[in-house]
Order: sequence, then C-alpha cells, then structure tokens
Amino acid sequence: MTGAADAPTASPATDAAVRLLTGLVELGVRDLVLSPGSRSQALALVAAALGRSGALHVHVRVDERVAGFTALGLARESGVPAVLVCTSGTAAAGYVPAVMEAFHSGVPLVVLTADRPPELRGVGANQATTQVDMYRPWVRLGVDAPVPGDADPVVFSALAADAVACAMGAEGNGLAGVAGPVHLNLPMREPLSGPLPDRLVATPGITLRPAPAAAVLIVPGPRTIVLAGADAGAEAADFAHDGGWPLIAEVVSGARVGDTLVPRYRARLNDPALAERIERVVVFGHPTLSRETAALLRRTDVEVVAVRRGGEALNLSGRAVDVRSVVAAGRSSDVEWLSAWIGTAHPDPGTAQEGDAPVDRRALVRAVWSASGPDDRLLFGSSRIVRVADDVLGPHRVHVHANRGLAGIDGTVSTGIGIAAASQRAGKGGVTRVLLGDLAFLHDVGALLLPADEPVPRIQVIVGNDGGGTIFDGLEVAATAGSAALDRAFYTPHSVALAGLAAAYGWDHRRVETVVALATALAADVRRPGIVEVPLPR
Repeated sequence: MTGAADAPTASPATDAAVRLLTGLVELGVRDLVLSPGSRSQALALVAAALGRSGALHVHVRVDERVAGFTALGLARESGVPAVLVCTSGTAAAGYVPAVMEAFHSGVPLVVLTADRPPELRGVGANQATTQVDMYRPWVRLGVDAPVPGDADPVVFSALAADAVACAMGAEGNGLAGVAGPVHLNLPMREPLSGPLPDRLVATPGITLRPAPAAAVLIVPGPRTIVLAGADAGAEAADFAHDGGWPLIAEVVSGARVGDTLVPRYRARLNDPALAERIERVVVFGHPTLSRETAALLRRTDVEVVAVRRGGEALNLSGRAVDVRSVVAAGRSSDVEWLSAWIGTAHPDPGTAQEGDAPVDRRALVRAVWSASGPDDRLLFGSSRIVRVADDVLGPHRVHVHANRGLAGIDGTVSTGIGIAAASQRAGKGGVTRVLLGDLAFLHDVGALLLPADEPVPRIQVIVGNDGGGTIFDGLEVAATAGSAALDRAFYTPHSVALAGLAAAYGWDHRRVETVVALATALAADVRRPGIVEVPLPR
C-alpha cells in the first residue's frame, strides 16, 4: 500500500503551467510543439493533458531546431501563434534560427523556455546558461517570469494574454500591426511537476487581431509599379488591379495573378527605356529573388512606399516610407505605362520537355507549379530552384510559402510539415509540396522523424538533387576561386542515398528521371509522407 508520505507533492510549477497554457488556449492558440526535457516537465504534462482533451494539438519533436521550424510552419499557415516548449540550456538555443525567421517574416510565435531559478544562475549549476533576453533582438516581448510560488498565480494568466497580444502585433516597440515572436523565460524550482487538477478544462477561444492601421492613400499620377515579395499575398495583386499599375510579383509572393501582372519581369527591369522612367514603387512583403529589384529599391530618384510585413523596415535607399497598409485612390489613366510593362511577353529561353526527356530545372518547376492548385500548399526552399521558378513560371492561383525573411535553408522540411498539419486541421483537402535542393533537404533531414501517434501529414518533398550547392555557380565566388576550393568550401558535393534515408524514417521514396515520370509522381494519391527525388545536371 502507498502511505500518505508517498503521495505526490503539490507543485507550484504545475499550477503555473496550468494557468499559462489554459490561458493561451482560451486566447486562440491551437498548436504547441514540445521537445522533451526535465526542467519543462510541468509544461509538458499540462500540454499533454490538454492534448488528450482536444483543446490543444501537441506536436513532439526531439530536435529543437526542427521543433522551431515546425511551429513556424504551423503559424505561417494558420496565422495564429504556435507555442514552443523546451527545457533549459542548449535546448533554448536551438530555437534561435526559427525565432530570427519569425521576426523577419512577421510570423507569430510564443516561445516558452524553462530555466533554473535565480539562485542557480551563474554559479555553475548543471544545464544552466544565460537565457534571459537571449532572443532580445528578434522578439516583440521578452519576459523573465517570476518563479512559481513566489508570485500570485494569476500573473501567469496575464503573461498568456500579453504574449498573444504582442505576437499578433499589439502596440509596442514601434511595430504595431506587425506579428512576430515573443519569449517567456520560465524559472522553475523543485518539485518540477505534481498532480494535475482532477478536471483540466480549457475552452478554445478566438485569437484577437489588433485593429488595422489607417491605410495610406496612394493617388494616381507618378509612374508607379507594384512590387510583391515573399509574404505579400493577394493584397498586392488586388492593390495593383485597383490602381491599374504594373505588378512585379516574385514567385514566392502568392500574388502572381491578375490583369496587371508583368511577365518575365527581369527583362523589363533591365530595359532602360522602362526602368529609368519609374517614379514610384509600392512594395508588399520582402523582395529577395533578383538583383534587379534590389537595384531598383536602392535608387534615390524613386519614391518607395513599403508595406511592412516583418520586424525590420525595408529601406535600401534610405528614403523609403514605412507603412502598414495602403489603398489605391483610383485607377491610373496612364494606359500606355501599363501596356509597356505587360505587353508582349519575352519568350522563355527554355526548351519545352515532354515524355521520356530527362528533367531539367525548368521542367521541374513547371511540373510542380502545374500540379499544385488552390487547395494545395507549395513551399519553396531557398535553393537555386526557386530562382529558376521565379524566372520561368507564369500566373497561377496557388497558396505559396517561403522562408525568405532571411533566405536561409534552415528548417525547410520542418516548415512544410507544420504547414501541412495546420492545413489539414483546417479541413483543407490538398497536398503540401516542398520544392527544394539537396543541400537544403539534408540540412533538415531530422524533420523526417515523425511521432507515430500524430496525424500523418499529406506532404511531398520534391528534392532537385544535383549533388551539391550549385547555387554558387551564379555568384562571384565561381569566378574568383579555384575548382578545389569551390568544391571544398561551397559546392560540398555528396553521395547521400536519399532512398536509404527515406526508408530509415518510414517515408515513401520515388526517384524520377523523366518528365512523364515526374508528372505521374506528383499526381499520385498522397497517403503518407513521401520524397520525390529528381536528379538534375550539375
């Protein structure tokens, strides 16, 4: 028999975790990504209980970097903050790349890091480091919470409210209306967990968004183009249509549609007869895919109005106007200006491929673009392939994502899995496709480890495998370094067998080498996660 002395000890840490996590759920949070650890055990046990009740969707990832980008994908797709939970020490550092991307892309995250109490900081205690303000440059809110038991428990309910409000873009730090990450550092003393309430209840609520900022009125007159970068969305296409202005839309913008869309925009921007006449640019999102757009935004003779999406203002010229929203005051009567930009399309220099022809990059991006429809999600990795896609793909209505806030290759597969999970939970019936290069895939191979008791994501990861980082072929280093140095320090050639990796993690794998085989693979019914490997020439 168990005596009274053996009964579980009440834990202020558990009481605080209940207050914090139920508060987040009641404010609309639906997803929590957990990495196991000791110091965070109260948070983990409460999260698991809320998961069993259906109030919260809990995703478990053993690698904190994978966890961070999974949460980023969940929040990207849903528009609602996803929560991250980890233990103390290096675990918290694993979130840094995802927190940085969330800041620059304007994605809402709530990061909960368990920590040692103040008396065990800076004294050589095990698994203790400097966690207070560790994400300071990139978070909308950073709080070192009181130790549970040292303060009224209601403070943790208040922290939940502050965290969600700031993540969604509440007033503060000059970033009103801009979503982003927040950080709550949570010191815990023993006992690190205790009995849960007999009836743990949290009623899922709705996440409140801050009131939109007053829109800046953009009047006709100056010769204007609209430039849509990553995360611009349909708003950019609608604005260009309303104003009758040419629309330059990167393939990752989600705005490559509409009657003012400029075909093959690089050629247009390289035409002095057009580019030198530009007087105003209205920018949505974060343009990153061409040197031509960067050069345009650096010009001091062009008025730039940049609609903020992320935590950092877009101001390459030093004279850009930073706004939250714009509206066209009317449709431009300068029909000649619009026609000059959207007139006869420059021909695609690529050769159309059919049947048993081998797949090149143009054929690859066209096939994936064509296979993806309005119900699907398409995530472009930061690989050479996305630049080819930007150059050759035409208008198409498809929901596009890309981690272009920092244009890194971190966490691309993880982000795609998060997008797939959020999309499926919302009842959307399509497939999430991730299109990336082999090094970006290998950089995030740990994302393939999925718990068996979580919903199976409908996802295809399409890997253009050219055996290394050939994106460097187009950069200055290719002309300045010798071949041995290029291979060693940049191309990093590899001979990894992707089929073996897929088998080890329980993913489907197809290697396709012809156009018809690729089309067949993309059209297949996705019943479990799959990798489509497409060998490409160097």
